[in-house]
Amino acid sequence: MKSKLILYLWCMCTFSACTSSGKGGKEETLYSGEIRIAVDESFKPIMEEELQVYHALTPEALITPIYCSEVEAVNLLLKDSVRLAVTNRRLTEEELISFHTRKFFPESILMALSGVALITHHSNPDSLITVEEFRRIATGETTEWKGLNPDSKLGCIQVVFDNPNSGTVHYVIDSICQGKPLSPSLKALKSNEEVIDYVATTPDALGVIGANWIGNKTDTTRLSFNQRVRVMSVSGNRKATPENSYRPYQAYLALKKYPLTHEVYILINDPKGALPTGLMTFLTRECGQRIILKSGLVPATQPVRIVNVKDDF
Repeated sequence: MKSKLILYLWCMCTFSACTSSGKGGKEETLYSGEIRIAVDESFKPIMEEELQVYHALTPEALITPIYCSEVEAVNLLLKDSVRLAVTNRRLTEEELISFHTRKFFPESILMALSGVALITHHSNPDSLITVEEFRRIATGETTEWKGLNPDSKLGCIQVVFDNPNSGTVHYVIDSICQGKPLSPSLKALKSNEEVIDYVATTPDALGVIGANWIGNKTDTTRLSFNQRVRVMSVSGNRKATPENSYRPYQAYLALKKYPLTHEVYILINDPKGALPTGLMTFLTRECGQRIILKSGLVPATQPVRIVNVKDDF
């Protein structure tokens, strides 16, 4: 049986390291004021935890998140409606030029490693899939489960995404389909929660969601997933086998063994170096990165250690 891996973060998080006194009143500083930020909805679970801790440590700061599609998050940043956004991509050259013409110089800062998870109904016996097989499903070349397994008793594959403009969809189009359009038969829902609900009640479904939505919150080792659905193992080889296929455990994300791994970025345009910069600093330092570790993703800016854990029989 393949050994399981646990990822540990070697850092200590203390109150004094994560916060500092800010000026009183309504003046916006690194540690005080009120701002809105835009967050790709696929990162909602982790940002809810991050902001809960940040508000406790920095009581004079009020951060209001806008959970939306990746397209909307970047557009809000471009329009200067927000000064910080969390997405799974960097700013493009065209977007940077748009900022530069207005004398703004934003940054794309790596925050974490995440992945795209493929989930199915518990009654579906197919648990292995290759990247190429997923590509054919996404583009509409394969439409039935028999196309993956001739012995399957299931019918048409009902693929569901979180949002037509989400970072998950863009990742699949750019990195998996290599620019080829998605099949028009694919369904886009409104959130990752709706995807999980749909797959949990639909035997023919294949859900495509952010990896931080599938964790089992009661398991502190992050070695188990949401019990309502089955998480598929994905292989980068031509044929998927138990030996060459991986599920999105933290260690396999860190080692890039899971083929659908991607990066998570903080996009920030804060020329005054005020509260958005303070939040960005929190997210990329010990406290924020420790929360990322607990969420099931991989922290980007802190040392990590990978340990083999073998099951006893």
